Amino acid sequence: MGLPVFNIARSSFCTCLPKYNINPFLGRCGHNCIYCYAIKFPSFTGPTVPRLRLKENINLIVKRTRLRLPVMLSDSTDPYQPLEKEYKVTRRCIEVLAERGFPLLIVTKSDLVTRDIDVFKRTLTVVSMTITTSRSNIASVIEPGAPEPHARFSALKKLAEESVPVTIRIDPIIPLINSDMNDLEQIVYEASRIGVKQVTASTMKIVKGLMPAIRKTNPELSKRIAGLYADGEWIGGYKYLRSDLRLKILSSLKEIVQRYGLEFAACREGFPQLNTTLCDGSMYCRKGTIEGYLR
Repeated sequence: MGLPVFNIARSSFCTCLPKYNINPFLGRCGHNCIYCYAIKFPSFTGPTVPRLRLKENINLIVKRTRLRLPVMLSDSTDPYQPLEKEYKVTRRCIEVLAERGFPLLIVTKSDLVTRDIDVFKRTLTVVSMTITTSRSNIASVIEPGAPEPHARFSALKKLAEESVPVTIRIDPIIPLINSDMNDLEQIVYEASRIGVKQVTASTMKIVKGLMPAIRKTNPELSKRIAGLYADGEWIGGYKYLRSDLRLKILSSLKEIVQRYGLEFAACREGFPQLNTTLCDGSMYCRKGTIEGYLR
């Protein structure tokens, strides 16, 4: 069996092009984000577990994969969460992938990502850093185990200086928590100063178990948020905000992003007209022809 193919859920407005996906860890990610959608998947609940067998077998898995499509790390866990520093599962995976010529699409919230710049330079790579707020007091509540925003910006700056393409994900935007446009503009401003090429954004999608996590941090605020989602709709197993509210938030953010000269995309929102590029940032690591993906 070769590399696992990313599940393109069309019912969830996914517009991603074909790619592979590797999750180097199972269990609950060590960043403990209160908005994590992966809690709906049994494999990503409970204690964090490094996939040591994957680390041992990645060379064989890659050898069995013919098409050299981009490989994303990761969709349901953070490849650079705290345990990666010790176990280096991600490091081993990307070393093998780079050696075999697979483009890399890294999605993380951690400044540990700069450790692997040497590997990123061996193959086409783009790093997408999730930054949901510029304010540490908010980040410490909604992403208690993740590095502070300033550390993530510093990591992006270092990556850009080393000529590694970087994008940011403002994902998710949670109404009443990190939806203030002044705060979002601060993120975009900082990103534009350090060489970020693109901003991808998405509003929070509710899954089972998510609202209780928000309720623990602020019961009164969680009631107001739940009220905003009350007349939303279920799409592909996720509860969305009403479409007009989503469009208003994302359109306003797009105006800000374009004012700073960056590309913009909305992820799984059903508004392709807002996108100026691919939402996952993979345009910066994709090969130009089909022959480029073949051995």
